[in-house]
Amino acid sequence: MAEQVTIIGAGIVGICSAIYLLEKGFAVEVIDRDPPAEGASHGNAGVVSPWTCVPQSMPGLWRNVPRWLLDPEGPVALRWPYLPSFLPWAVKFLRAGDAAGLPAIADAMNALNRPNLELYRQLLKNTGAEHLISDSCYVHVYRDPAAIDLRQLAWRLRLDRDVPLEAIDDGTLHEIEPALSADYKAAVLIKAQGRALDPGGVGKALAAKAQAAGARFRQVGVDRIAPREGGGWRLGTAGGEIDCGKLVVAAGAWSARLLAPLGLKLPLEAERGYHLVLGNPGITVNNSIMDTESKFVASSMLAGVRCAGTAEFAGLDAAPDYRRAKVFKRLAKRLFPDINTDDTVEWMGSRPSFPDSLPCIGEVPGQRDLFAAFGHSHYGFGMAPNTGRIVAGVVAGETPNVDLAPYGMGRFS
Repeated sequence: MAEQVTIIGAGIVGICSAIYLLEKGFAVEVIDRDPPAEGASHGNAGVVSPWTCVPQSMPGLWRNVPRWLLDPEGPVALRWPYLPSFLPWAVKFLRAGDAAGLPAIADAMNALNRPNLELYRQLLKNTGAEHLISDSCYVHVYRDPAAIDLRQLAWRLRLDRDVPLEAIDDGTLHEIEPALSADYKAAVLIKAQGRALDPGGVGKALAAKAQAAGARFRQVGVDRIAPREGGGWRLGTAGGEIDCGKLVVAAGAWSARLLAPLGLKLPLEAERGYHLVLGNPGITVNNSIMDTESKFVASSMLAGVRCAGTAEFAGLDAAPDYRRAKVFKRLAKRLFPDINTDDTVEWMGSRPSFPDSLPCIGEVPGQRDLFAAFGHSHYGFGMAPNTGRIVAGVVAGETPNVDLAPYGMGRFS
């Protein structure tokens, strides 16, 4: 009889983990209060970049924070009653931007992301959803060509890791993206990427693949976990207690709350992101577009043009403020003057963010048969396939081909 592994979390990380665990011969159950591939797994910008290696916290970022917070349309928002809870994380976040430590973080991000496009192609093979990952570039657009300086640290981190990029001029930019406003005069093109035409659809197709291979999906919220005498774990849910053997926590922003009763104090922040889908946009966006000034991404998807980004800090339980999503209507019009903004759908979800932009992956210290796969910040969709592959290997007792030290919980001790 196959050994049982239970996964808390039916997001894209949990789903990919399930598939790789099934391939290793485990019996797999995935538990989540929501259906598969909802939440941040559905609402992200759909960027699949093998080249992601620049963390959120960079030297000098703190200089921009006051201006962003005071701008109602800025890329960062804070609900002021949440400030006392947010400050300890913010201090750790700013410290993580120390230049001396950034190359190691960039290497760790790079290790998780580099095979992601190839792995998605493999995972989606024969699912009927292969078309949901499209070849793409990542186009970082600028109004002022003089603002492009490939000697800047963020670009150096990429170039030092062989990221295929190119600075392009006005004519080339508008040949690639004809719908873009003439106000944008230059761009940096990151090549050999992918983009999801329906991120949630990718997750649901992979969940169906896992289910067809024998995984069981159970829709119920997990409120607590506790070790059982003699081994294994007991999960407390609204539907009663569930006993299991090996346990993978892939519950995104809720993961630290589940682990806290075990004495694990983790600086995991619910970094709330919003998106706005412009249905019937009347234009086509050929690639993933990053507006470097307003810090948001626009991309054509099956449902329309999705504009995604911003970071709101208000905790896990606060109600959405959809004014944050409506900001994208004006920003999209500035980016694409001919876009139709009459038909919109708003969304909010919580990114699970550690201060150093790296997740926790691997065995949970001091806990038998408990494994971590959460905390992927802005990069969960891109990092999910390799995270799932690594976690499955660790659960199986194999030695990973990736150094797991940068993703260990011990870095927060």
